[in-house]
Amino acid sequence: MESDPPPDPVDLGRTGTEDCPAADTSAPGSESASGSVEEVAKTNPASVVPESRKRCLWRRGGAAAVTWGSSSTVGRRKEMEDAVAVAPGFLDVTCEQVGGCSALPASGEISTVRFFGVYDGHGGSQVANFCAKRVHEVVAEEWDKIQSPECWKRRWEAAFHNGFGRVDNEVIDEAVAPDMVGSTAVVVVLSGCQIIASNCGDSRAILCRGSQRIQLTIDHKPDREDELMRIESLGGRVINWQGPRVSGFLSVSRSIGDRFLRPWVIPVPEVSFMPRNEGDDCLILASDGLWDVMSIEEVGDVACRLLRWHRRNGLVDGASPAQAVANHLTELAYQKNSSDNISVVVVDLKSRSRRRPRQ
Repeated sequence: MESDPPPDPVDLGRTGTEDCPAADTSAPGSESASGSVEEVAKTNPASVVPESRKRCLWRRGGAAAVTWGSSSTVGRRKEMEDAVAVAPGFLDVTCEQVGGCSALPASGEISTVRFFGVYDGHGGSQVANFCAKRVHEVVAEEWDKIQSPECWKRRWEAAFHNGFGRVDNEVIDEAVAPDMVGSTAVVVVLSGCQIIASNCGDSRAILCRGSQRIQLTIDHKPDREDELMRIESLGGRVINWQGPRVSGFLSVSRSIGDRFLRPWVIPVPEVSFMPRNEGDDCLILASDGLWDVMSIEEVGDVACRLLRWHRRNGLVDGASPAQAVANHLTELAYQKNSSDNISVVVVDLKSRSRRRPRQ
């Protein structure tokens, strides 16, 4: 089968300041596409957090000190269709190049930018496994192509938009999977000063900041008001069959792959930006096998409680605190009768230097 043309590249010809308008990466008929923190706040008002910090966390070792862990289980499914990707050396650039550095003046030091991704396949594992190998590589290539550092948010939005579109076309060009196979994607890029989240589908990322549980992504469900309007404006239908589904088949309205449901199901991601804060505890990315049985508040409370315990008491069986939490959340979701594959990535954002040594 001949592949569809890639989505139109985002035009970054217009430059501006850090507060420039977000790039319009929407598909025809959608009301909103940037997925900014302001939009996420409509779903979770607690995400509106004033930025009080004026120092770059990289200067204090905050970016370098993060640790992470991941855990996946097939659960009650017959086949494992989830995939996880971690790219610790995603980019080596200065905070100013990434964008959003709050230091006055900026440090100018090289920062290792990290990439974390969870991919939830459906119809088979091929597309999810392919995404785990390719998405971070392609997004890095697209980011490097775009020369508009004055408008850093638009640069990231374009990198994700064009990158997801490229991977979607590669799935067809390289005959990775049949047309009825696809995958959701949730990814987070972590720099010394920014948390940049992008999603396509219903895998989800949250930030635990003190007592707050901030949802960084909004699920792409067929009955989400703007998604329903987009699908119906293109002649598609959302049918309620064991929940809302596009044409009665797919329970998400955006994904990579799933060519048999074009133009209604699209590979266009939404992107949000969150400045890092010294009060940030951890990031959690997971497939819907976790979120189907646990709320973001429940997941965040469990994760923070366990992280504090492990920081005080040291490693258990050689596992980092983040790994121990990822393992526990996966097991807990299974115990709560999750019927899906379960994949969890936990990123511990607390500097090691601030952890209390084991007594």
